[in-house]
Amino acid sequence: MSIVQLVFIAVIQGITEWLPISSSAHVLLASDFVGLVGQDELLINAASNTGTLIAMLLYFRKDVGAAILGGFELLGAPVTKRPLSSGARLALCILVATPFALLGAVIYEYLAPDAVWAAMRSVYAVAASTIIFGALLWWADAKGAQSRSEGDMTLRDAFLIGASQLIAVIIPGTSRSGITMTAARALGYERVEAARFAMLIGAPILAAVSLYGMMGLAAAPADGAGATMSDGLIVAALAFVSGYASIGLLMTLLRKMSFLPFVLYRFALGIALLVTSPIVAGSLS
Repeated sequence: MSIVQLVFIAVIQGITEWLPISSSAHVLLASDFVGLVGQDELLINAASNTGTLIAMLLYFRKDVGAAILGGFELLGAPVTKRPLSSGARLALCILVATPFALLGAVIYEYLAPDAVWAAMRSVYAVAASTIIFGALLWWADAKGAQSRSEGDMTLRDAFLIGASQLIAVIIPGTSRSGITMTAARALGYERVEAARFAMLIGAPILAAVSLYGMMGLAAAPADGAGATMSDGLIVAALAFVSGYASIGLLMTLLRKMSFLPFVLYRFALGIALLVTSPIVAGSLS
């Protein structure tokens, strides 16, 4: 694979993974643009998630550290009978939010027919989901005063926010971060808190995807024509840099404004995809 292909995919993945604009849609389109298809596309995209995952873990290192310590606290909770600390409650919420995303990954990999995934990855399906779920984010963000924080998080809320990830795993263009932020906003969480929790609960599924990608690349022949482990390490490193910058930008913007710029971008992207699609473009010409 050329360095141009790797840089293009990595930067797109890093920028879009944590923004509510669908990294899968952007990377799918970028892969088609640079001619990356089939198993190579899946493995390189999965490997790039390694970089964006590390970027998130580093950016929210205090929360991640508290959740890790809280996980050990959870193990001893049945014995100690002590009230859970904020870190333990965060760890519990992440655990509750995780199963549906992993279920979606299993369905994607093993259960659904290839023809279904081909249809879901069509430009028309991606464009439709980009617009529809953008409108849903707009509604959730604008529906009223919302000021709940992580301290108000209940297991029911964590379950519902986590369950929304199943939609994103199955439907390209939805945006996993976007749908979880939408769910959090609909439940009354303020913007920064919604974004932070959405990113934290994404760690388990991203870790699983990253492992899948790296294992697949490790098994690929080093002298073959396809993607290799060195390709995966390059995209992971580049995605880390662009991903870290993207997270910082998102958190800064959400302290000052609403999700509306991202909604408008999704509308513009969806319309552009439809207009440039073969059928629509042919009818317009």
